[in-house]
Amino acid sequence: MSIEVNNLSKVYGSQKALDSINFHAKPGQILGFLGPNGAGKSTTMKIASGFLLPDDGDVLVKGVSVTKHPLVVRKMVGYLPEHNPLYLDMYIPEFLGFMGGLYRMEGKVLAQRISKVMEECGLMPEKNKKIGQLSKGFRQRVGLAKTLVHDPEIIILDEPTTGLDPNQLVEIRNLIKSISHNKTLVLSTHIMQEVEALCEKVVIIHKGKIVAQDLLEHLTATANGTTFTVATEEPLESVWFSGLSLSDVKVLSPSRVLIRTAHPQAFRKEVVGLIRERQLNLVELKQETKNLESVFHELTQASQ
Repeated sequence: MSIEVNNLSKVYGSQKALDSINFHAKPGQILGFLGPNGAGKSTTMKIASGFLLPDDGDVLVKGVSVTKHPLVVRKMVGYLPEHNPLYLDMYIPEFLGFMGGLYRMEGKVLAQRISKVMEECGLMPEKNKKIGQLSKGFRQRVGLAKTLVHDPEIIILDEPTTGLDPNQLVEIRNLIKSISHNKTLVLSTHIMQEVEALCEKVVIIHKGKIVAQDLLEHLTATANGTTFTVATEEPLESVWFSGLSLSDVKVLSPSRVLIRTAHPQAFRKEVVGLIRERQLNLVELKQETKNLESVFHELTQASQ
C-alpha cells in the first residue's frame, strides 16, 4: 500500500481530534476521506503529508514512517491544503519555479516540468498573469500544479473544490481524474457529491473515529443492512425466511415481503435456493440502492 494509517491519534488540549484510526490507500484508486466539519479530516491529511506529528500511531508512506522521517515523506507527497497558499504577486511560471526549487529542482528539468504541469492543469492561457489576477477556479489549478510540480506518486488534496462555481467544479473534477492515473490520491472533503463523482473507495470519519470504510459500491449497498423486495406468484410465509441471512421480514402483501439483511451476497443465493426448494414462481427480487448521502447520515447520526 502507498499510504498506511495505523492507530493514529492526535489530541488538542482536552479534545481528541483523532482516536486510533486505521485505513490504507493504494495506487490507481482515488480514496475519498469523508466527514463533517471538525471530524478530523485536515488533521489526518497534515499528519499523512508530514506537516504535523501524531501523539500516537504512525503513517507509512511507501513504507516510510512519517514520525521518524517527516522530511522524507514531505518530498514524496504532493499536498494541497484546504486554504490554498499562493504568492499572489508572482506570475504562474515564477511561482512554480520557486516551488520546484524547494524540491532541489533546477535548470532544464525544472523548466520542462513547469511546462508539463501548466499544460496538464490548463494554465497555459493564463501564463502571463500574476496569480492575484486569476479567478478562484484558476487559483485552484495553480494549487494543483504546485502540488504536482515535483511529480509525486502520492497526492493529498484537502477540500480542493470549496468555493468553486458549478462550471469550475466540473473542470477541477476532470483535472483530478486526469492526474490520478498510476498515483495514489486521497481526497478529503465534506461534500458527498465530490466523493460520488470521483472516488472508488470511501473512508468516513466522525468525531475523530472511523465509522465506515469500503468501496463506494459496497458501502452504499450494505450500510446498516441492505433491503430486498421479494415477490412471487404464490403466497409467501414469513417463517420460510427464518433460517436465512437476514435481520427482519416485513409482509407487504400475501405474495410480497420486504427483507433487511447484513449479508446481501449470501442472502441472494439463499433466497434463490428457497424459491427453487418451494417451487415458487419468482416475480421480483429487487435490492434497494442507497445513495452516499443517506449512508453518511445514518452512520454519523448513529455515532452521535
